[in-house]
Amino acid sequence: MMLVGTVTTPVLYRLLGPTRFGQYTFLMSLFMLFMIFVNSGVSDGVRKYLAEDRDSPGWDEHVIGFYLRLAVVLAVAGAGVLLLAVETGVVDAVLGPTFVPYFYLLAVLVVVAQFRAYVRRTLMGFGLERYSEPLNLLKKVSFAVVAICLVYLGYGVWGVLVGNVVAGVLVVALGTVVVARRISVADVLGRPPAGFPRRELLQFNTMSVLLVFLMMSLYHVDVLMLQPLAGSEQVGYYKAALKLAEFLWFVPLAIQTVFVHSTSELWSRDRLEQITELATRTTRYTLLTTAVMALGIAALADEVVPVYFGPTATPAIEPLLLLLPGALGFAAARPLIATAQGKGDLKYPILATGSAALINAALNLALIPAYGMRGAAVATSVGYGSMFVFHLWSARQIGVEPLADARTGRIALTTLLAAGPILYLPTVIDEPLVALVVVPPVGLVLFLSVAIATGALDAMEPIEVLGSFPSPIGAWADRVEGRLRSVQARWGGE
Repeated sequence: MMLVGTVTTPVLYRLLGPTRFGQYTFLMSLFMLFMIFVNSGVSDGVRKYLAEDRDSPGWDEHVIGFYLRLAVVLAVAGAGVLLLAVETGVVDAVLGPTFVPYFYLLAVLVVVAQFRAYVRRTLMGFGLERYSEPLNLLKKVSFAVVAICLVYLGYGVWGVLVGNVVAGVLVVALGTVVVARRISVADVLGRPPAGFPRRELLQFNTMSVLLVFLMMSLYHVDVLMLQPLAGSEQVGYYKAALKLAEFLWFVPLAIQTVFVHSTSELWSRDRLEQITELATRTTRYTLLTTAVMALGIAALADEVVPVYFGPTATPAIEPLLLLLPGALGFAAARPLIATAQGKGDLKYPILATGSAALINAALNLALIPAYGMRGAAVATSVGYGSMFVFHLWSARQIGVEPLADARTGRIALTTLLAAGPILYLPTVIDEPLVALVVVPPVGLVLFLSVAIATGALDAMEPIEVLGSFPSPIGAWADRVEGRLRSVQARWGGE
């Protein structure tokens, strides 16, 4: 998915140009915030409660049916709200006539996006990531193909929105077939028994909506403020910087995706010690992974931005560098958020995220009028970074200690020692494309060597982590680990 997005984003940026790319990203920011209320915790709820071990007969079917009915009602209501906003002239008055046609497609996309998320999260609740994640990849690929073709043919922002609709429909159709083979459709459509805990599910949904809204505001409030205050062109440059900064999140996002339903099962069994061990290890790995990626992006910013988005995108370099420290903090917070969601007690995560969101919104409001996209980058970086601090507090309130063996001091030392040579390396390579090829692997080897030397990482851990990958990577890593341990045992014996 990351690779497909890596190819798609610069192509769309070039075809649309900064202004229309800014319009599209503004629309999608607005849409994603709106979908929080349309979704109302449906997707998080269905995967959490499907993953729980409950003795109630027909539990899975009743959970799926309950959330299906809720999803239908909310999707129809959400699409109706957007159409009403167009027909009453609200969109024209607030955003201008340029945006009016797009809202008709957004109304269709509301329904499609609702059921795309519902079907995919249902598969995840069953532990069927072998289906849910390829479907997500299919969505990315089909969106890229349709959107790029339509934009190339001259349909502009309209074409990109159609790409989203087509991709979503494909996922819904194929995902529904897989789910229908797993459960009894008749039981799903039937009414749940009197003892079914509707109140518990609805309470979780309500708290999830608030949590997701606060979290998504961190993604989108900067873009929504920047559009009216600085214009679409600056939004386009700023969104380009955000896209590169968000590369830091691909590992934490994968962990977060799995942790909600995985830790939900552990919480239902009161396996607090195992949850703490998972939290502290993933915190350490996340900090190490995102630190080396942040150094790489910072070192190659002057080369990456012009090559990736084109020479006209060079104004995005400065906000990118300003965003990286905060993106690192947000990356480390993600597994902690998912661990709390798995428990179902969302009071502390909401307080933590709300505090970060308040800081983020206040700083954006204060800095954007004076400093434009640079002010937005500083404000958002501070907001992102505060997420890690606040969610450390949140995790401790529910009994989890994420820093028990996180080795944060050693990670900080590793980052400082590795930063100099990694940042210096591109300056001695004259050709940008050569730097893009050489710096990442050399920087990774250098960073891992320093991490092992400082004790931030045990010598065998990189191989152990690779051993958990699917074959052929996992099988290769297991063989290497076996040989290394035999050598280690032989030297130890001698």
